[in-house]
Amino acid sequence: MSYHIRRATNRPMSQINVVPYIDVMLVLLVIFMITAPLMNPGQIELPSVGKSLAPPVAPLEVIIKKDATLALRDRSGSGKEQKVTREELVALLKQKQAKNPDQPVVISADKNVRYEEVVNVMDVLQQQQIRKVGLLAQTKGR
Repeated sequence: MSYHIRRATNRPMSQINVVPYIDVMLVLLVIFMITAPLMNPGQIELPSVGKSLAPPVAPLEVIIKKDATLALRDRSGSGKEQKVTREELVALLKQKQAKNPDQPVVISADKNVRYEEVVNVMDVLQQQQIRKVGLLAQTKGR
């Protein structure tokens, strides 16, 4: 007598058929390739105004020289340098900012001035509630 061992035909399938997934991916790829050139990139349309915006106000320039003396130059006015003490500087800046509160103040210090001098001037201006204080620097190209 011979016995044939028969394998079970109803065993679970242990492999995934990926062909349908590849078909779906190819269809999606074709759709995106066709629609991508038709899409408009994000363009911004700015609103138009009747008049141009007001030009920025020329700043008040606090000059710290090599010998730590102070000078003030009003770039919106005559542009002449005026030697001042710290007390005169604060009084003049408060007076000019009372007339024009939007006028900024810039500090231009000689590059050989100690950093401490610049910080001291900035500290005095901050204590006296002088607004819009910045530092003036020269571009490298000069």
